[in-house]
Amino acid sequence: MATTDLFIKNMVCPRCIKVVTTTIAAQQLDVEDIQLGKVTVAGTVSEKQLQQLSEALQQEGFLLIDDKKQQLIAGIKSIIVQAVHHSELDEMKENFSTLLAGKLQKDYHYLSNLFSETEGTTIEQYIIQQKIERVKELLVYNELSLSEISYKLGYSSVAHLSAQFKKVTGLTPSKFKQLKAPERIPLDKI
Repeated sequence: MATTDLFIKNMVCPRCIKVVTTTIAAQQLDVEDIQLGKVTVAGTVSEKQLQQLSEALQQEGFLLIDDKKQQLIAGIKSIIVQAVHHSELDEMKENFSTLLAGKLQKDYHYLSNLFSETEGTTIEQYIIQQKIERVKELLVYNELSLSEISYKLGYSSVAHLSAQFKKVTGLTPSKFKQLKAPERIPLDKI
């Protein structure tokens, strides 16, 4: 049976997957597979169904992407968010360039250039921003030491993490932790 792949922007967490699944099911489409940024539905989807789905997804804060380059950008972001926020980077057996090239079946240099041209930042900077947001989250939870956070996110040392954190936020991790209402950025806004 034929399937249709749909690419959806702003899916950043397991809760997003639930909302998107519910939204697609409400449009009488059968979800065969869903992951951050990509949904495979059974059969073909008509233009009218796509339009209705697009409107329903927009009401929930998601965007249906039809441009191939934008689909790649969304794929890059989804893979990075998944790796940084929902995996253990210390257990990652390959670097991000190999991971992205393998999962997207494209040359990394092409992906890197496309991302830079489209987003105005590099993939490396995007990874750093995601890691810093994850550090903020872990600091707020106050369950891990800075050394444990550094190891968990694949930093070579606490000093490297601290320097990168200060460069991005303007604060040291300990100063950030002392803030009453620390400033965090929603993942879909990075």
